[in-house]
Amino acid sequence: MHPLFVIIMLGSVLTGYFHELFTLFILVIVHELGHVVAARGFGWTVREVKLLPFGGVAEVEEAGVAPIREEIAVALAGPLQNVWMGFAAWCCGQLGLWEPGWAEYIWKANLMLGLFNLLPIYPLDGGKLLQATLSRSINYYRTLVWTVRMSLCFSIGMLIVAMLPLLEGDGIQLNLMIVAAFLLVSNWTYSRNLPYVFYRFLLHRSHAAMNSLARGKTATPLIVDGTQSVLSVARLFYRGHYHLIYLVGAHGTGVQVLPEQAIVESCLSHANPGRAVSELFR
Repeated sequence: MHPLFVIIMLGSVLTGYFHELFTLFILVIVHELGHVVAARGFGWTVREVKLLPFGGVAEVEEAGVAPIREEIAVALAGPLQNVWMGFAAWCCGQLGLWEPGWAEYIWKANLMLGLFNLLPIYPLDGGKLLQATLSRSINYYRTLVWTVRMSLCFSIGMLIVAMLPLLEGDGIQLNLMIVAAFLLVSNWTYSRNLPYVFYRFLLHRSHAAMNSLARGKTATPLIVDGTQSVLSVARLFYRGHYHLIYLVGAHGTGVQVLPEQAIVESCLSHANPGRAVSELFR
């Protein structure tokens, strides 16, 4: 549990809203179990589930390296739990099985939780869907950069919305402001850690490359010149693709080919990743 989540729980006890928060806690657990079951169904390794002020986050080993379709399915598995739970609560209210006010609270809570998690802000489910979608059309490094940029922009937008009531002389939306501030700080920290996230992606490239070769997948060529650094070439890698690097000689004469493993090993070794890629062809 995130410390801020514990503080909110204690606050709910003091203000008499414990039952409402406990119900929300159960909804969050079921939401996260949807992610966990889907991830385990694909053979992923689930490290832990963190309960945060806005819900939860399931941390998995395969984040960013699993097939895109699997990551999309795992990201959607959480909000889908809110769909059936909300529909079940609505039906119970309509059939008189639950008190109407309580049934309305449950289905509205599910609606809020499901829609909120679909916002395009990392690490929300919508942010993960955004990242998976971007990685279909641009290289993985740019995917990371644009995901964090868009997440920061939407977090700032949420913070502005939380403070808009001040213009009308009303109080700020404190809950929304706390969540927005948390997401803003989380994405700012994430932006500072992008180099480590990218190197983690490279660490899993060898396994992904072997899978691509085993399936007989067609290689995606990358044409570079000798002056580019080894790291800049690695940043051209696409997720879910196996690359062959073609070095074109001066004036377009002569072509040399290098497998992507040579680039990855050079980046991960103690050798200088900033050196020219032409040095790997010697």
